[in-house]
Amino acid sequence: MLSVVPTTSIIGIHAGLVEVEVDFSRGLPQFTIVGLPDLAVRESKERIVLAIKNAGYTFPMGRITVNLAPADIKKEGSSFDLPIAVGILAAANLIKGDGFNGIILGELSLDGSVKAVSGVLPSAILATKQKAKSILVADENGNEAASVPGITAYTIKHLSELSLFYSGDVRNEVHFSFPQAAYSSEMDFKYVKGQQNVKRSLEIAVAGGHNALMIGAPGSGKSLMAKTLPTIFPDLSFQEALETTQIYSVKGYTSKEKPIIVERPFRSPHHSISEVGLVGGGGNPMPGEISLSHNGVLFLDEITEFKRGLIDSLRQPLEDKNITISRARYSVTFPADFMMIAACNPCPCGNKNNPYKECHCTSLEIKRYMAKLSGPILDRIDIQVQVNPVKESDISGDSFDAESSAEIKSRVERAVKIQSDRFKNGTIYRNATMSDAQIKTICKLDKESKDLLVSAVKKFGLSARSYNRVLKVSRTIADLAESESIHKMHVAEAIQYRCIDSLH
Repeated sequence: MLSVVPTTSIIGIHAGLVEVEVDFSRGLPQFTIVGLPDLAVRESKERIVLAIKNAGYTFPMGRITVNLAPADIKKEGSSFDLPIAVGILAAANLIKGDGFNGIILGELSLDGSVKAVSGVLPSAILATKQKAKSILVADENGNEAASVPGITAYTIKHLSELSLFYSGDVRNEVHFSFPQAAYSSEMDFKYVKGQQNVKRSLEIAVAGGHNALMIGAPGSGKSLMAKTLPTIFPDLSFQEALETTQIYSVKGYTSKEKPIIVERPFRSPHHSISEVGLVGGGGNPMPGEISLSHNGVLFLDEITEFKRGLIDSLRQPLEDKNITISRARYSVTFPADFMMIAACNPCPCGNKNNPYKECHCTSLEIKRYMAKLSGPILDRIDIQVQVNPVKESDISGDSFDAESSAEIKSRVERAVKIQSDRFKNGTIYRNATMSDAQIKTICKLDKESKDLLVSAVKKFGLSARSYNRVLKVSRTIADLAESESIHKMHVAEAIQYRCIDSLH
């Protein structure tokens, strides 16, 4: 007898439909899996046999052939355990084969328990496009599967429950409600002492989606301000949450307690990270830190300590908002629409421009230290700000009278709303991603403002890309001020964030 069980295979961050075809016939006992299975799938035979026996079923004795169709796509992972077991039991008439025609995935323990697997959210999204619009997963994956609108999600804890499930007598349907983002109350800009100019620059960066670089002495608060950034972002929309969770689901970073990502991602990889860890890839292509930062922040602390090649690998995703991994066997594109925040010292000892400590670095050492930040990378960083040591009066003060994250966030949300209305008929929604044609239309300057910008180009040797980025930042500053036109003071502030002494 032949049975067909639908399941999925993950390619990049998307799921593809796989049909588990199981044929059972009389003959000498034989269990074969074909259809480009990897080692984990081939090893599943032993798990499946023992799981079926330990679940109280009699393993059928005969010739069992399992085909994973389509046969030209490699099948990887342990999520095929449960659908193969279901296919065997249905083919042997041990359960009602037509009792459920939704997507099935899960790993099996030797005792018959059904374990969680990665990639459930992309599989649930695929299930919404199928006729049945339903999915059966492990109990730990239930909330993640149920988070997709239009899907009926069922869970199973043990293989012994299959008979009742397929007969329709007992079915555990999961209902999930979208949770609210909850940031730590300890992370708030009101607790950041001093650094008003830096906080202002980061507000502008978030409002317009601009990348930023902070250069300053150790202990000046660069890392603290970067970690506090997610608290002033607009909340993730439901669609953004699903996009972000797809990436985390494929990596196996979701759980029953946290099935969907509702806070803006904040990723801070160490400078010793490998290229695959940052960009993504590997034998089974997986997203790296760049993609895990999608819809959030990628913070590169001590960016000058990263390998030059790693820093340059950011150039394409910073422009295109996605990263394509091309290998001999595959080409996968991962989303990478993130805001990059970088931080570094102004020199190897960190004391250049420090009024309280003396710098002992030579000009050659400083030049070599900053050389990791190539011109093309600096051109892609809209805001570059000098972070000075915190004043003694600010350090010793006991009161927290600075603006809270909530106050800053309200201004950011108003500026984002202005941009959303401006670009509502286009494919972008933030000033940082404006095209050259849009810049000419949206960022028009009067003569006084244009003369100021031209003089800055001559004085600091700004490139054409830098010129346009100053215009984009000027537009964001005007949006924060709720001004329809860009004025001279907006351009002057934008130039200030582009031309700092440490880079010239």
